[in-house]
Amino acid sequence: MFVKQLYTGCLAEAAYYIESEGEAAVIDPIRETEPYVDLAASRGAKIKYIFETHFHADFVSGHLDLAKKTGATIVYGPTAVASFEAHIASDSETFSLGKIQIKALHTPGHTPESTCYILINEQGKEEAIFTGDTLFVGDVGRPDLLDGVIISKEEQVAALYETVTQKIMTLPDDMIVYPGHGPGSMCGKSIGNEKQSTIGQEKRTNYALQPMSKSEFAEIVLKDQLPAPNYFVKNAIINRKGYDSIDEVMDRNVKELSPSELKKEVEAGALVLDARNGNEFEKGFIKGSINVGLDGSFAVWVGTLIDIQQRIVVITPKGRERETILRLARVGFEQVAGYFPADRSAWESAGLITDTLNSITPEQFAGSLEEREVLDVRRTDEFRRQHVKDASNFPLRSLPADFTELNPSKDYTIHCAGGYRSVIAASLLKAKGFKSVTNVYGGFDAIKKTHAPTLSEELTA
Repeated sequence: MFVKQLYTGCLAEAAYYIESEGEAAVIDPIRETEPYVDLAASRGAKIKYIFETHFHADFVSGHLDLAKKTGATIVYGPTAVASFEAHIASDSETFSLGKIQIKALHTPGHTPESTCYILINEQGKEEAIFTGDTLFVGDVGRPDLLDGVIISKEEQVAALYETVTQKIMTLPDDMIVYPGHGPGSMCGKSIGNEKQSTIGQEKRTNYALQPMSKSEFAEIVLKDQLPAPNYFVKNAIINRKGYDSIDEVMDRNVKELSPSELKKEVEAGALVLDARNGNEFEKGFIKGSINVGLDGSFAVWVGTLIDIQQRIVVITPKGRERETILRLARVGFEQVAGYFPADRSAWESAGLITDTLNSITPEQFAGSLEEREVLDVRRTDEFRRQHVKDASNFPLRSLPADFTELNPSKDYTIHCAGGYRSVIAASLLKAKGFKSVTNVYGGFDAIKKTHAPTLSEELTA
């Protein structure tokens, strides 16, 4: 028996490859098929099953393309309704894979069809459980994603309570837990750093697995859930209904634009998405560009801040054009006109206006703090723990909705925790016509090492 976790950091997502006697299964594959097809080929195995724990909202799954390339059967849990051929498992149904078995365990709560899969080893022991978005290390899947769409969050959290108390907590303490996500995923609110756990460990340390009533459970699980990104519902629909082949999407979108084509796209309303790191972006960019650095939670922030139907031109780090466009496709962004090199002279020769972003050091910030209107774009919980005195909190996730509360004629100085989110925020403001925007290098992690006065939640309560 062979089990391998394939973790995609940009999505904080874990897929799994399981193999026995030349037969393999993949659980929750991301959109591109190569990682799974190549792994099976290298081991001389054939992929027999593709198990989906639910209709994913945070990424487009690779189930359809993978099934087409391998002939594998797609499996969903009870109550799932798909617009393509799939086996809908019954609760406790088992599937043979070489000398082992995979058992479906219906665990509604994150979504109605959410299902975990138990690995039964060669000796007949239930050794591990692949929990998808039902159970994470230190957390459980949020039950509010479909609120007002398919089922209410109250119904879902009640179902999740029954799942946790009647199904998850009755499993053996030594059973290995392989979750569907790590920290950074919006499918949970406090996911731990570890890539796996055990049922016993989660019983001891997971806040949602402690003894409590159904009402107490509902209150603690629903508390402080951040709004889901707009693309989540659209991705869930894509996963349920089907999509274009990833090979077709890449063939269509991975193309270098000429200067005239770039200008034509921009004038027609295409958004310029600049995927370079913030230090490169600030030195020069096409006016109106949005910067989301590729070396961060690129796909998640694009999906959070940009409409999935928006036509896009990408400015990419050299040699990473295909990677950029693939990572967009992973979250359903397929309206990509093409890419253009990061070349300021070429932009200007194409007749496009360029701009720059002002940045200052933490020391410069601290030395002129009394003159500054400070925007802290970290999450509210980060802000409450500690923040610069007199700073205003405008979390990046909701910043586009908050533009009306800001004055385009004012001078704003922006920081986050380390500098990644603040450059995104600064680019959003500049694209909206804000004239004077300044970024702080290193963010609050660097600021708090200076003499800038800070406050904590305890002091401001």
